Amino acid sequence: MRVRSLRVRVLAGVAAAALAVPVLSGCVVDESALDTKPITVKVEKQPEIAAMLPASIRESGVLRVGTNPPYQPNEFKDREGHIIGFDVDLMNAVAGVLGLRAEYSESDFDKIIPAMQGGTFDLGMSSFTDSLERQKEVDFVDYFSAGIKWAQKVGRGIDPDNACGLRVGVQSTTVEDTDEIPAKSAACEKAGKDPIIKVKFETQDQVVNALLLGQIDAFSADSPVTAYAIKKTDGQLEEVGPLYDAAPYGWPIVKGSALGPALQAALQYLIDNGQYEKIATHWGVEAGMIQRSEINGAKG
Repeated sequence: MRVRSLRVRVLAGVAAAALAVPVLSGCVVDESALDTKPITVKVEKQPEIAAMLPASIRESGVLRVGTNPPYQPNEFKDREGHIIGFDVDLMNAVAGVLGLRAEYSESDFDKIIPAMQGGTFDLGMSSFTDSLERQKEVDFVDYFSAGIKWAQKVGRGIDPDNACGLRVGVQSTTVEDTDEIPAKSAACEKAGKDPIIKVKFETQDQVVNALLLGQIDAFSADSPVTAYAIKKTDGQLEEVGPLYDAAPYGWPIVKGSALGPALQAALQYLIDNGQYEKIATHWGVEAGMIQRSEINGAKG
């Protein structure tokens, strides 16, 4: 989840992992070839919801969205360079309810909120975690529930709460790298057991391939990332253990903006009428679906 104080995710160009691992070869899965294609759901403009929009946005006909790929399956680029993903398909549907066209602009993650506050974007869409700390500067329209989820090869029987001595893959600079695995490893050592061997990779695709090749015993990632990896590897991997540290993903908007209630109502329309579930299921992230959209729903 992408709040710097809670979830820090690698950006394109981050340096390679500190713990060296062999170059992956052999039966490596070309995950880019397995990327799920975008889905378009049938949505008609809802005038009563569109009327809730700020006049400037309603009259422009465009919803300006700042985003920061790559982060499969939420926002990433296809082979032609188009930004696609669960978040994109959902935002396109929300825009349809509002009678708008979503226009996506790529930005550094840390610059999205300042650019939105400066008027360049109407909102951010980049797997932001809604948190009480962030709510001091922006409002969030919550659209998904995510947490930390482990994956293993089918049938391995790994316990994430007792993974002492095992090799666990993480994407570099994620909270799994910086916080979760170090804490679990420290608990192992405190109990007189071997520490967890944390193996870092630059991208999540490399983490998944390492698990498929047996170079690591398990990996830990944000729950939609794990769910999508399982979907793409056709039954070779499975989730293991509980969901840790569940928190809402939200779209940040300028604090107090009338855009918030309009987005919330549009999303709730999609939830109530089945389009939300169709999009989430298409991307394999239905486990994180919510039943009611909230503004600033984070509790901690």
